[in-house]
Amino acid sequence: MRLDLQGISKRFGDFYANRDISITVGPGEIHALLGENGAGKSTLMNVLYGLYQPDAGQIVLDGSPVKFSSPRDAMAAGIGMVHQHFMLVPVFTVAENVVLGHEPIRGPDLIDVKAAKALVRRISGEFKFDVDPDAYVENLPVGVQQRVEIIKALSTEAKILILDEPTAVLTPQETDELLGIMRQLADRGTSIVFITHKLREVRAVADKITVIRLGRVVGNCRPTDSPAELASLMVGRPVELGSGKQPPKLGDVALRVEGVNLVSASGAAELTDISLDVRGGEILALAGVQGNGQTVLVETLIGLRKPTAGSSKLNGEELGGRSVRQVLGAGVGYVPEDRSRDGMISALSIAENLVLDQFDRPPFGHFGALDVKAINQNATTQIKAFDVRAGSALDPISTLSGGNAQKVILARELSRELRLLIAANPTRGLDVGSIETVHAEILEERNKGIPVIVASTELDEIAALADRIAVMYRGRILGVVPGDTPREVLGLMMAGVPLEAAQAGQGAAPDQAADSAHPPASAAPTVEGGAA
Repeated sequence: MRLDLQGISKRFGDFYANRDISITVGPGEIHALLGENGAGKSTLMNVLYGLYQPDAGQIVLDGSPVKFSSPRDAMAAGIGMVHQHFMLVPVFTVAENVVLGHEPIRGPDLIDVKAAKALVRRISGEFKFDVDPDAYVENLPVGVQQRVEIIKALSTEAKILILDEPTAVLTPQETDELLGIMRQLADRGTSIVFITHKLREVRAVADKITVIRLGRVVGNCRPTDSPAELASLMVGRPVELGSGKQPPKLGDVALRVEGVNLVSASGAAELTDISLDVRGGEILALAGVQGNGQTVLVETLIGLRKPTAGSSKLNGEELGGRSVRQVLGAGVGYVPEDRSRDGMISALSIAENLVLDQFDRPPFGHFGALDVKAINQNATTQIKAFDVRAGSALDPISTLSGGNAQKVILARELSRELRLLIAANPTRGLDVGSIETVHAEILEERNKGIPVIVASTELDEIAALADRIAVMYRGRILGVVPGDTPREVLGLMMAGVPLEAAQAGQGAAPDQAADSAHPPASAAPTVEGGAA
């Protein structure tokens, strides 16, 4: 099926999210959509999927104009969408999820379960997905859950498939497998709109690339174009994709974690015998598939979780068991994984968010009273230093894009004297221009001699920043390897293959590795979006 978006415009008040966008996707074509956060990609796909109505322009399928008043209309016309956050019911089986909303009926009002299972087996067999229709979704690793989402879309006879950031929670092996599935679908005639910020994936699988900036199409590229060219077109200026990282100037061991264990209230072991050292002037990356303990370890170090056993000492000073406020007061900077929930207060101004962990201390607070002048002067300085694109420091931080909000959080944490910096998925959901800025700031701290821990599910980010990499699997550290370790080795370790076997290229077959890469249902990983 051929898709033509002709002159699509979508306005919210006086703001144009999309302005006169025209895109053509041919039958069996993988068309990548690139752009910064807020560029208008999601709005455009919401128009295509019937969630929004365009203010101008039209959608044309195989030469015929169509109008969608809801996603149901879009699905009926042959358009399917796999969302970044899976739309599956965990306690339902695969078959029940696939037919949800369009159940086959047997008799007057009975669901034909046999037909539902047969549908899953047919599509699964056609694309070699190897998905059990009787399996409960909550027991499946996220790589298989994603296959279920694709089966669900194809079960409605989708001829055009929208994939929104589809690799955010996958291991490198699962990502490569998904790219292969996309090519297989395209070879069979399915048109694919592929939304991603990962240039490596775009260049590996896309047939055509459209770049959107500030709601407009600014260029059409080929997969053979260099990553630097693609990135520059996305942000409207030259972008240095390499981190420019120099060899570390290592100091003494600053952070020493020994035998840390954490057992949840239900009795599940979330961290088991975690021991690691971080030296001054180095970045230690915590790598692993989302849900294998990186977040729990970071939250334990920062004081959000209380360890069951073990110690974590910063320059000989025990941090374990302290409150978050005490840990921050000990000189630990913290860039949280979820900036909206844990990193900022949306209703407060940018200026106020810049002093959230210092408002009660001079120069920003005196005897319980805020010094508004000092707070605003600080905001002016930090906004300029970190290139925060904001109308006014007095605007609510919720008015900023994700990248600019992250810059505010970095400015707050890095503007005070640090003894340790901990950053969890610091570029999740950011565009390449913002990623460049965030990485540069983290490396600057490392170059000052500060020990840094970066927890990330993105191997590209780990490769750009890490001096050493601790790979986590099911709450344990599977091994600590150099920062230049090949991604294939890291991918096998993230799937649970021991270091020696991974270095030898051994271990489980890809499907087995994917199945082993995630905790069982009792400790299933959180399915979240990705970055960088």
